[in-house]
Amino acid sequence: MQPDKTNFKPVCASLRELAGADYVEAVCQARAAVSGEDLGALRQLAAERVDFFPEAFQARLLELLPQTGQSVCPPLAASAAGATTGPFAAATQVRRAPLTGLGYYRVGEDGRLYLISKSEHYHVPLGHSFPGYRLLDHARRLGLPNATHNNTRGHLTRLLEQELIRTANGLPAGDPAAVRQVVASTEPHVLNRVLNLQTGSLAAEAALKMILARFYRAGAAAPAPPDAGRTPVLVVVGDEDGELEGNYHGTTLLTQTLRGMWPELLAKLEQQGLLLVRAVRPNSLEDVQAVFDRYDTGQHKVAGFFHEIVMMNYGARLLTKEFLARVYALCHQRDVPTVVDEIQSCAWYPQVYQFREYGLQPDFVAVGKGLPGGEYAASKVLFTAAYDNLPQFGALVTNGQEELASLAYLITLRWVEANAAATRAVGEYYEHRLRDLAARHADILEAVDGSRHLCALRFHDLTAAKCFASTLNARGLDLSVQTYKPTCPPAALTKLPLIAGDEVVELVVGRMEEALWGRGAAASASV
Repeated sequence: MQPDKTNFKPVCASLRELAGADYVEAVCQARAAVSGEDLGALRQLAAERVDFFPEAFQARLLELLPQTGQSVCPPLAASAAGATTGPFAAATQVRRAPLTGLGYYRVGEDGRLYLISKSEHYHVPLGHSFPGYRLLDHARRLGLPNATHNNTRGHLTRLLEQELIRTANGLPAGDPAAVRQVVASTEPHVLNRVLNLQTGSLAAEAALKMILARFYRAGAAAPAPPDAGRTPVLVVVGDEDGELEGNYHGTTLLTQTLRGMWPELLAKLEQQGLLLVRAVRPNSLEDVQAVFDRYDTGQHKVAGFFHEIVMMNYGARLLTKEFLARVYALCHQRDVPTVVDEIQSCAWYPQVYQFREYGLQPDFVAVGKGLPGGEYAASKVLFTAAYDNLPQFGALVTNGQEELASLAYLITLRWVEANAAATRAVGEYYEHRLRDLAARHADILEAVDGSRHLCALRFHDLTAAKCFASTLNARGLDLSVQTYKPTCPPAALTKLPLIAGDEVVELVVGRMEEALWGRGAAASASV
């Protein structure tokens, strides 16, 4: 039985509506003055309303659904070899590299239609060629520059900062006085600062720097920090064995040590009393309490608690509300800042951020990846006034102020907020269908991990998981099994785009069922 068509809420807006009438009028007048273009034509473009997700676009996507995995055009005859590193070259699957993209599809160099069931590694929650991003084209035609310096942060970037603070604090749209009140607050655990960066790694590292600024001076002229002389101890969520490898907070040097990379460097930092990193098992309050009892005293100080909520680099293991509520209460009691890394989860939850759904009050939130919709590299770190403690260039803020990237954020936020109910329903339906699937195939599947769109099927053994993923890849679904972490559970990860409705869920789960009855089951039986 086919599900009813998912009804997404229509969203239409002009650049004038989204960015503000006074600002857009000033842009039009400035453009006309320097380019000689007709002011009336520019104003007309600025006022042109764009349908973010038109019915005709949705209908075309559904029309293509049965062709998933099939050839839809001739393959690319000759493709560039590239000149990347050995590991990158070994991992590259040229046949699936993009020729074009539309909605939740990508056409690979092999001419086949692929369903982006991992949202292009979390970059495109609204899919490819999302019609709402036509407003970016309007902005370009008005001459709005993207590049600017952090000393000249533009109106759109400053507007976005306010919108991020509004949504992070659960404030309704259209209440600038409430936003101003939050920004002026000095109360603890109130998110009211934003740093604009380009990648999630830099956002996570910026949070780490602000935490370490309580122990070490960022510059020779800086005053002595409050915890000078004590050894900072960073607490992360590790794997089920209590080792560091389970977490992922970016690719900069220090954040890589949080997951056990550069072990000799980390050991020397610890030997010299400069920095310690300690892991706790997922959802283990006992581990957290033991770390605090051992290290939040005397010469040591627990410096911060870093965590995701869905551990998408550890088989989509989900941290529970009870666990995080207890940990946050302990951190608040001990004056330990909390850092929630939502680089991979922001935009996918009805309140934009998953921490809002959990009722948490973090001191730092790293966001990005999906919010600019794959149009630009742009991430942010939101934090409290208490950690506004670094000089202007202390957190690598030279880049990240791009105006068109900020506009992409604003477009995404508008659609995500308007469609919170619809996307919640689809996500819950998807998770429900996966849990039913796991129950029917308990001989192969151990569990379903994750939450809603961010879900993984956990297998009893790695061979079956890899065969399952390979089968679905061959049938046009993007699916992967994490094999680069030896302690990672054998799980097949998915992350459906938010624009995918129940119809897409049925195709994905149906093909999963076929794979489990076929090659996946055979592989499991042979182990």
